[in-house]
Amino acid sequence: MSALWTSDDAVAATLGTLVGGDPASGFAANGLSIDTRSLKPGELFVALDAREKVDGKIVGRDGHEFVAAAFEKQAAAALVSRDVDAKGPLLQVANTLRGLEDLARAARARSDAKIVAVTGSAGKTTTKEILRLALSALGTTHCSAASYNNHWGVPLSLAAMPKSARYAVFEIGMNHFGEIRSLVGLVRPHVALITTIAPAHLEFFGTCEAIADAKSEIFEGLAPGGAALIPSDSPYAPRLIARARQSHAAQVLTFGETGDARLLSYDDGHVRAEILGRPVEFHTGAPGRHIANNALGALLAVASLDGDVLNAAAALRDFAPLRGRGARFGAGGIEVIDESYNANPASMAAALALLGASKGRRIAVLGDMREMGDDADAHHAGLLKPIEDAKTDLVFLCGEHMKALWNTLPAARRGAWAATSADLVPALKLALQAGDVVLVKGSNGTRLSVVIDALRDDAAKRGASA
Repeated sequence: MSALWTSDDAVAATLGTLVGGDPASGFAANGLSIDTRSLKPGELFVALDAREKVDGKIVGRDGHEFVAAAFEKQAAAALVSRDVDAKGPLLQVANTLRGLEDLARAARARSDAKIVAVTGSAGKTTTKEILRLALSALGTTHCSAASYNNHWGVPLSLAAMPKSARYAVFEIGMNHFGEIRSLVGLVRPHVALITTIAPAHLEFFGTCEAIADAKSEIFEGLAPGGAALIPSDSPYAPRLIARARQSHAAQVLTFGETGDARLLSYDDGHVRAEILGRPVEFHTGAPGRHIANNALGALLAVASLDGDVLNAAAALRDFAPLRGRGARFGAGGIEVIDESYNANPASMAAALALLGASKGRRIAVLGDMREMGDDADAHHAGLLKPIEDAKTDLVFLCGEHMKALWNTLPAARRGAWAATSADLVPALKLALQAGDVVLVKGSNGTRLSVVIDALRDDAAKRGASA
C-alpha cells in the first residue's frame, strides 16, 4: 500500500522545511491526525494551535505541546510552525493550519475522484453517510469523518483523501458568511448538495433567507460542468436555484416531493421514487420520511456523477443512523431514539414525526435549540404543533428557552422541566414504563447525551441483576 504522504510530496505541497529524523530517508505517512488520543502509528501529526481569547482569557490548547506524545505513539512525522523538543521528523511551516490547507489543495489536485460536497441546516451528516454507503457500492470511496465540517475539519478530511479513491464525499458547515466559500474552494466538488434550510444560527444571520445565501456559497466552488442539487420542498428553493445559476452551475437539479428526483411513496423504510425519469425502488435501513428525502438527494448525486443508481440504491438497505442522529437502542423494555447531537425547528419536527410513527407510549425529551436569535422563545413554543401531531404522551424539557414550550403544553402532556439535562434524569426515570418509546433531542450544548448515558446505564444495571 503506497504512502498517503511522503516527505518529498509534503514538502512540495507546503514549501516547508524538513528537520530532525533521518534527512536521507525522510518519512512516509499513512494518514493524518490532530489528536494524539486517536493517532495511529504511521500518521502525520498536525500540531494545530487551537488557542483563542474568550472574555480576556486564553482557552484551548496548542498542538505543539503534544508533539512528543505523538512520537511516543509512533507518528511518522509532525507538521509544526515552531521549534519543539521532540525526537522525530518535523515538517516546519509558517502556520500549521495553512500547511494543512496546502496538503488539502495538493490532495485535490492529484485526485481523479468524483467529489460530492454536502451542506444544510439539518441532515448533512446523515446524507454524507448515505452517500458514503451508496458510492462505496460503486468503487473506493473516501468520506470526511464524524462532523469534520469546519475550518480545520474540511482540509483535514481532504488532505487524508487517498490517491486511489474513485469517489469522495465532504461535509461543509458554517456559522458565518464566507466560511463555506473558502472551504468549498478547497474541495471543488463535481456535485454540491444542500439538504435543507431551516432556522439555525439565527443568532448570527437573522433570517432564513440569509442562511440560504450563506449555504448557497457551496455552489461557487463547483468544478466545471458541476451540478447543484436543491430540495424542491424548501420554501427557499427559488432563492437557492437563483444563487446556483448566479454561480454558473452547469446543472441545477431538485429533489423531494417534486423535481428531478421525486418521492412517489414511502412506507416504513420502503421507498418508491423516480430519478431523472427512471423508476427506482429501495429500502432504507433507518425509518423516517426525512431519511427517504436525504436518500433521494444522495441518489440524485450518484446519477449526476453518471453512477449506477440501482446498485447504489440497493446498498441503502444497510444504512444505520449514527449515535446522536437517530440511532436506536433498547433500555430495559424501553426503546430509545438518540437524536441528542443537534437540533433546530425543522429537525425537531422530523424527529417528532418519527416518534409519532412509533408504537407504544410516546415520550419526548427535548433540550434547548441553540443560536435561535431574538425569537428563540417563539421557535421553542412553536414545537407544540409537531408534538401534538405526533400524539406525544409525555414531554420532558430542559433549558431556559424550553420554558416557553413548557408554558404552552397542556397539563396532561407535562412530564417535567429542568434547567439542565442532568436535573431532568430522575423525573424521567420515575415516569418510564416498559413499552415506552423515548425520543431524546436537543442541541449538543444542552448535553442530552447525559440522558442517553443514564438510560444505557440503567438498562445495563437491569441486565446485570436479571
